[in-house]
Amino acid sequence: MNHFFALSVWRRIAVMAVAALLASAALAQDRWPARPVRVIVPSSPGGGTDVFGRILAQALSEQLKQSFVVDNKPGASGNIGADIVAKAAPDGYTILVASNSSLGINPVLLQRMPYDADRDLAPVSRGVMAPMVLVATPATGWKRLKDMAEAGKKNPEKFFYGSAGVGSPPYIGMRMIEDAMGVEFMHVPYKGVAPAYQDLLAGHLQFMYTDLATIDQYIKAGKVVVLAVNEKTSLLPNAPTLQDEGLNVRAWTSFSIMAPGKTPPAIIKKLSEEIARAFHDPAVARHLEQQALIPVFDTPETFAAELRKEREHWGQFIKRKNITAD
Repeated sequence: MNHFFALSVWRRIAVMAVAALLASAALAQDRWPARPVRVIVPSSPGGGTDVFGRILAQALSEQLKQSFVVDNKPGASGNIGADIVAKAAPDGYTILVASNSSLGINPVLLQRMPYDADRDLAPVSRGVMAPMVLVATPATGWKRLKDMAEAGKKNPEKFFYGSAGVGSPPYIGMRMIEDAMGVEFMHVPYKGVAPAYQDLLAGHLQFMYTDLATIDQYIKAGKVVVLAVNEKTSLLPNAPTLQDEGLNVRAWTSFSIMAPGKTPPAIIKKLSEEIARAFHDPAVARHLEQQALIPVFDTPETFAAELRKEREHWGQFIKRKNITAD
């Protein structure tokens, strides 16, 4: 066989092989999801991230006729679970549902990250916002935020609050509230909000700044008193906002969806559209409302831009107050 003819044949075979691979990849994207999708939730069961993750997983399972299975991977302020997704195959079969602790705060708080938040994770959708509330135990006698401020200025060492860790939005938010009031209380970090709530109800903690979704049952039971919310919510229509009480504080919790960094745009687009479709389902919307979660509709591009702004917002305060994760 002529050498150049043979070379030409092999080139054609190579081109055909590449074309077949590309066609196969495109077909796989069109058929996504063709098998169960693993939904990594980097927190313990029962918290706000887990609640949202399970609502979303159920909705997507019903819509796409394929299983979306929640897998809780708590630890390291959400970094353990996020790292699993960052290193997963970018094929749409492993996604992340995480709070803005993992996505908006850790990248600017921690000097060492196990993954590159910009390169290794691809934004899909903001997901939901979770109103936050400042609550105190009835034993404090506090009725308004000014009562708390006055008590803190007199004896700050007597009053303790808990959080799920230095990287959590409630902790950074509480530091912002302290900064605005000109007082510093005693902080106790926990591995999740559940044990912190146990100590709050037992009287070992006096107050907390936390997600309304997870503390609402104790508010309704009269076990804690609402001092302020971060923004107006129909779930607590009579509660004053932080701004109403004279504090210029912006601190919130959100639960968002990410995919591995090199996930094909077609899969990210489809996942984003399916999430938006789920949020428009009256049953899903009602379920989210019952859990004090507010759906946010955005595109992957819009969410990516908002995420950059969010990191700047948290980062400025973290740097000014020299907050570290140590």
